[in-house]
Amino acid sequence: MAILVNRDSRVICQGITGRNGTFHSIACRDYGANMVGGVTPGKQGTFVDGIPVFNTVEQAVQETGANVSLIFIPAAGAKDPILEAVEAGIEVIVCITEGIPPLDTASALYTVKEKGRVLIGPNTPGIISPTEKCKVGIMPGYIHSPGPVGVISRSGTLTYEVVDQLTKAGMGQSTCLGLGGDPVVGLSFVDCLKMFNNDPKTEAVVLIGEIGGTAEERAADFIKNEFNKPVVAYVAGRLAPPGKRMGHAGAIISGGSGTAQGKIKALAEAGATVVENLTRVGQIVREVLS
Repeated sequence: MAILVNRDSRVICQGITGRNGTFHSIACRDYGANMVGGVTPGKQGTFVDGIPVFNTVEQAVQETGANVSLIFIPAAGAKDPILEAVEAGIEVIVCITEGIPPLDTASALYTVKEKGRVLIGPNTPGIISPTEKCKVGIMPGYIHSPGPVGVISRSGTLTYEVVDQLTKAGMGQSTCLGLGGDPVVGLSFVDCLKMFNNDPKTEAVVLIGEIGGTAEERAADFIKNEFNKPVVAYVAGRLAPPGKRMGHAGAIISGGSGTAQGKIKALAEAGATVVENLTRVGQIVREVLS
């Protein structure tokens, strides 16, 4: 089993004829995703390595039955493609774009939620379900393996490191996804924990947080009161000074809140196994599950 995407997902790419859109659409298809089309205005009737291109998302949905979209559109113009996907009936929208103006994302997210859709990102590596051989994003598929561990992260690079450890430790993954590093993003830790809680094939979850915001504290509250599976957590940025952005736009300590220490304390008190050394996450997960 998996959450959000599976072998039956019908995926399109908005911005497929751009360099990144082309490269990653082909990579997703080669991993196993059912890439049924792409969208670039004015390019209908052309193909990208055999993948048909349409002028609009609505046309792509009508012709292919697409229900998942992967977005590679520059930040200044990324709001409209998200809204276009929502209005066309796309159920899961994965926005890779980094640095979308927060007000644009907030405005689009209002419509996403109103219509009952799911937005992953922006500024996300995407989502991959090794158990279902479906990748919608930019992560290296070869480091993943099918298994019982769900992974939720605010950092793409740390996700890859942890997944590599899990695979080498014999701990495959059910679904791995990046929430996104921008200040305003769609899915939250709590949203994903609810899904993993209801997935019978996910036996444990790795939660990778970082400084800034209160997403980890809200996750800790949910873990304490409602989550019934083991959680192994790592929080990046323990040495980050207040007021200085560390990596992602959303990774900043401000007003005395969003510190790594506060997040670690909340997760530990909620019953999560908090790992301070990133290189030991895979080993700890194996110990927890055994």
